[in-house]
Amino acid sequence: MIKLIAFRELKSLFLSPLAWAMLTVMQLIMCYQFLTQLESYIQLQAKLSVLEDSPGLTDLVIAPLLGGSAIILLLIVPLLTMRLISEEQKNQTLPLLFSAPVSMTQIILGKYLGVLGFLFILVMMIALMPFSLLLGAAIDLGQLFSALLGLTLVLASFAAAGLYMSTLTRQPAIAAVSSFGLLLFLWIINWAGNSAEMETSFAQDGSSVLSWFSLLNHFEPLLKGVFSTADIAYYFLFIELFLVLSIRRLEHLRLPH
Repeated sequence: MIKLIAFRELKSLFLSPLAWAMLTVMQLIMCYQFLTQLESYIQLQAKLSVLEDSPGLTDLVIAPLLGGSAIILLLIVPLLTMRLISEEQKNQTLPLLFSAPVSMTQIILGKYLGVLGFLFILVMMIALMPFSLLLGAAIDLGQLFSALLGLTLVLASFAAAGLYMSTLTRQPAIAAVSSFGLLLFLWIINWAGNSAEMETSFAQDGSSVLSWFSLLNHFEPLLKGVFSTADIAYYFLFIELFLVLSIRRLEHLRLPH
């Protein structure tokens, strides 16, 4: 049943002009950024060649490309998740969904996996640009796969948080704005953590509580090819938290008021 709901959600996304517009705009922006950074790298290549430990193509082109795509998708993912549950509430079709022989967990996981499938396709389309460099240049495949894993986990976290925000309101527009606000806060909270680290002597091990909660703080090491189980565990816990909250919220909506 989860697969059926996920397939239905993914199909509805591809039937929507908004999804196709997002794919097109995203690819155009990423292609422009990719070609611009590649041109800059070619211009700097002569100067970089004389340096002993100069950054390579992966550091100067691929990592910024995937890091920039995460920021752009922070704006786009809320538009994908805003209608998942809020539109069901707005159209009063949620009672019909509740009457089906499915659990709240199956509904949430099905809708989540449907959006995740769309985002996975988007990641694969973005990944074609770095992989195209293999035709004429050497890149760090380990760092590339680490960065792609980080981007996938970041988008999965965006989708989980957006799904939960969609359960809180009947208005998709409000769900989108709320999701964007929450994700932006969790993205830039790292800045506050860094500030606190510089201003107080109570910070230990080079980090603070605020910076630990930052999505960006756990994404940057993966972009650099630094694989840490702590960063992976953070994203899985983040996703699990918001999926559980979404299930609890859906159970609350099912109860008669």
